[in-house]
Amino acid sequence: MTEQNTQTPTTPNEADANRKAGIPKDATVLVVEDNVSNFVLIARLLGFMGIHCEWKTSGYEVVEYADTLARLDLILMDIRLPYEDGYGALKKIRASNRLGSVPIVAVTAEGTTEEMNKARSAGFDGFIGKPIDPDKFPDQIRRILSGDPVWEISYEER
Repeated sequence: MTEQNTQTPTTPNEADANRKAGIPKDATVLVVEDNVSNFVLIARLLGFMGIHCEWKTSGYEVVEYADTLARLDLILMDIRLPYEDGYGALKKIRASNRLGSVPIVAVTAEGTTEEMNKARSAGFDGFIGKPIDPDKFPDQIRRILSGDPVWEISYEER
């Protein structure tokens, strides 16, 4: 699996709409996701919003990678990852001087109330259950970037 950078240009109208909606200009989101299909969906949705997206496939060395980014507004973290899971990566990020205040939202197929409560107790700033709802996801991201918490299991009944 290879890692890649994804960026979609924003038109002036989209940029104005995003700023009004609480999305900072030149916002960057780091997606930590090992499933390529899930990453592509997230990257495309973020791209349509005019948000720059970076990708890591594991929690391993995510702090070192994130430290190389000039700007980081949000981390979307899968919980079940190879080498180091999202909980281990969360602890390392929270211990980082530079990254400790970046919001980190769990995005996981383990979309149960129990897992959401575990993520909240561990220190995640939000929770989005998979499968991701493409109709709700942009609003969820806008709310998160505006400082509002998002704790949602999934758009499907569980």
